[in-house]
Amino acid sequence: MSNWKKLQIGKAISFNPPESIKKGKIVKKIPMGSLTEYQRKINSFEFSVYNNGPKFRNGDTIMAKITPCLENGKTAFVDILEDEEIAFGSSEYIVLRETVHTTPLFVYYLAISPTFRKRAISCMEGTSGRKRVSEKTLKYFELDFPQINTQKTIAKVLSDLDAKIEVNNKINAELEAMAKTLYDYWFVQFNFPCPEGLEGQEHLAGKPYKSSDGLMVYNEALKREIPVGWGDGSLLDIANFQNGLACQKFRPIDENFLPVIKIKDMRDGFTSKTEKVRIDVPDKIKIYDGDILFSWSASLEVMIWSGGNGALNQHIFKVTSDNFPKSYYYFEVLNYLQHFKMIADLRKTTMGHITQDHLKQSRISIPPIDLCKKLNKKLEPILKSVVSNRQQNRKLSELRDWLLPMLMNGQVTVGEAKKQVDNLGMVAESDVKYGKG
Repeated sequence: MSNWKKLQIGKAISFNPPESIKKGKIVKKIPMGSLTEYQRKINSFEFSVYNNGPKFRNGDTIMAKITPCLENGKTAFVDILEDEEIAFGSSEYIVLRETVHTTPLFVYYLAISPTFRKRAISCMEGTSGRKRVSEKTLKYFELDFPQINTQKTIAKVLSDLDAKIEVNNKINAELEAMAKTLYDYWFVQFNFPCPEGLEGQEHLAGKPYKSSDGLMVYNEALKREIPVGWGDGSLLDIANFQNGLACQKFRPIDENFLPVIKIKDMRDGFTSKTEKVRIDVPDKIKIYDGDILFSWSASLEVMIWSGGNGALNQHIFKVTSDNFPKSYYYFEVLNYLQHFKMIADLRKTTMGHITQDHLKQSRISIPPIDLCKKLNKKLEPILKSVVSNRQQNRKLSELRDWLLPMLMNGQVTVGEAKKQVDNLGMVAESDVKYGKG
């Protein structure tokens, strides 16, 4: 660190640099909800009339200054605007911009580093639950800053990892959309390929069933037409919904443990604050990558888990089936969530507590099992690629989070960091895109 220079943060970084937007003008706004914890990329924006709020442009870093958003890691790098375009955002942002002493991406990675975040959190002021960073105090803290060329190489190593994560996320969004479209085409629009030898419909073999005038019959339970030969039933008829346990009974007694998957962990993955249980919890609540999870309390979410081995909290179902393939019951439960949410909207209440009775009262169309298996042959490789990409992202994130403080403190050189990245053996983008990873 011989070529690093100690500077006040406020000298190395420009806080809330002046920009101009005419009041009443409709421009892009990035609300706090567009930021994901510990994710560089901004998810979305909206158009809104500008009255007030911090203003920024591409290359700036926006950091939440209010609790708990700051502690939760809501910080992002602005790169979704046009050249010279100025946007605004939540009044709870601090905008950070490079100076002659820093570079844009280095400012972002410094802002999410433990050292910087610790300084920011230490100078929060206000009442409990509404504390905000005192920018004036934060500016006077001193940190060590490397030369500009070193900043660029540090940011490049970390940025390459983030870019790979973003590519995988984009690929997964495309894969998931592809799988959902195919599923809906077969089992929602009823345009599955008509089987050969179907009595009275032999001429339709291989054609899309409903759009080729395949025979439909009115189902009294569903109050709509379904293909001839299909049945009806409940979600409990196609899948098992296993509750997790109150994990207080299984506190770890040694260094061998499983992390507990609660609703927050289901969304964000495991952290240092994740609860732990003994590894001898019942097998029925142990979770592995590829398992289907359904949070039935507080939030209604269904997902294919890919966060690593864990144990299930009582507010989440593990969904399995003795007969039907995973792709079928995954999409059926996912689709039915919209029905639960629709009921909540009609009643103007929050449907956040799904019971076995709700599952029993549900009504779905059920295709012949052979047809489910036929579609599964197409969907299973897609869903496996999604899980594989998420697993790779987990490794990339872990490496980035380990390298970040080391590089920012000069404990690891850029050369050493590059070796760590090479040792990870990242899959080529083309391989991941086509499910070879």
